[in-house]
Amino acid sequence: MTEARESSDVLLEQARPLVHLDKLENLLNHARANSLWPLTFGLACCAIEMMAVGASRFDLDRIGAGVFRPSARQADVMITAGTISRKMGPVIKTLWDQMPSPKWSIAMGGCTIDGGPFKYPGQYAIIEGADKIIPVDVYVPGCPPRPEALFAGILKLEEKIKSGDKTPATVA
Repeated sequence: MTEARESSDVLLEQARPLVHLDKLENLLNHARANSLWPLTFGLACCAIEMMAVGASRFDLDRIGAGVFRPSARQADVMITAGTISRKMGPVIKTLWDQMPSPKWSIAMGGCTIDGGPFKYPGQYAIIEGADKIIPVDVYVPGCPPRPEALFAGILKLEEKIKSGDKTPATVA
């Protein structure tokens, strides 16, 4: 009897690195982080850099975010890339509302983050920050940011999703 118990203890010790117990939410966050579907939404010059990230040189498919979706109802990440005009504000808000939960957003470029070079006293046409319309999870600064910066921003978002963090972050 003790030999059987000892052999089962040995089997348990050998299986321990292969079997992990965790909360379902953590498992779902891990799956969500490794299968992001960004919304195709470029507004200005930053969109060219966003397209470059999806091309073969940077290959977002390696980290599970290469499937850019044409519909908000199929996406879970909105990458707002470029200058946000006042006319586009309601459109961005509508698309954000159409996205299923859980959803995240990345503000890409100086114009998206705070108005960029279009921010001056008395201007009336530009919204000075995507966070005035939708909640932003990751900020990717630059004018325009290099594709590597957006790649790093997506990796930062994946880390936030895995950890369950809800606070905004900046990628340098």
